[in-house]
Amino acid sequence: MRFFTIIVRGLLRRPVRTGLTLVGISIGIAAVVALVGISRGFEQSWAKGMQARGTDVVVSNMGSALAPKPFNASVRDRIAEIPQVAATCAIFVDLTSIEDSSMMIVSAREWGGFSWTNLKMISGRMPKDEMEPVVVLGQNAAEVLKKKVGDPIQIEARELTVVGIVDGGALVENGSVILSLPLYQEISGNEGKINII
Repeated sequence: MRFFTIIVRGLLRRPVRTGLTLVGISIGIAAVVALVGISRGFEQSWAKGMQARGTDVVVSNMGSALAPKPFNASVRDRIAEIPQVAATCAIFVDLTSIEDSSMMIVSAREWGGFSWTNLKMISGRMPKDEMEPVVVLGQNAAEVLKKKVGDPIQIEARELTVVGIVDGGALVENGSVILSLPLYQEISGNEGKINII
């Protein structure tokens, strides 16, 4: 009796066990394929968002969390001094629950930085200054949160007002709650901190 014959007999004698094993292996393979597809899609969307903002290089301090670890905002000034750097923009990106949505991207951007210029206004207006207690929403974020211009929005313990709906040119941008960096630093207790340049 050959080794292969023993294997085949074992599989045929227990058809339920064989079938369940094949189903389990198939589910495992499908899960891996799906996760790889999701991660590639997210990576491509993030790259498209960076391209839409005109970003060539990103400086961050990635750890094991979904969002980069905060670091001192003075790093931005040191990066800006490098001769090959045309412009820098300090950003604080956070993943947090907002109202009924369990996970939203909050993108707090340096006031007057180039990351604001790529946003195409769909309705409403941009914030008037860096401490105005307002946000603009990407069009997907507005749909998820069921918000329109003039509606209140709760971020952490602070109530802000939606003043604009924008098209950011990428899925990541369109799914974001966007506000000025100093305002979010105050709200989140991260004064003097950023996590992306």
